[in-house]
Amino acid sequence: MEATIWEVFIQSKNGLAHKHVGNVHAEDKEMALQNARDLYTRRNEGSCIWVVKSEHIVSSVPEDEESFFDPSNDKVYRHPTFYKMPDGSKHI
Repeated sequence: MEATIWEVFIQSKNGLAHKHVGNVHAEDKEMALQNARDLYTRRNEGSCIWVVKSEHIVSSVPEDEESFFDPSNDKVYRHPTFYKMPDGSKHI
């Protein structure tokens, strides 16, 4: 069996988003999880690890930026400056 590249995402604390931290080479998902744990959480940095085969990651390409993201520019109501903030609001 040939080693596959797995992208590694770590959740630092419960409730927080997972963040991409790098990748590992492994033959299967169990080995990928163990390798990710050994490499990226040596000092108890995480509470959860995700591993995803790199070949399953889908991404937009910079060349398509204008056509891909342009449709959202015509929806001004999505911009935060469109709304009035109540007095006394914090951390929003």
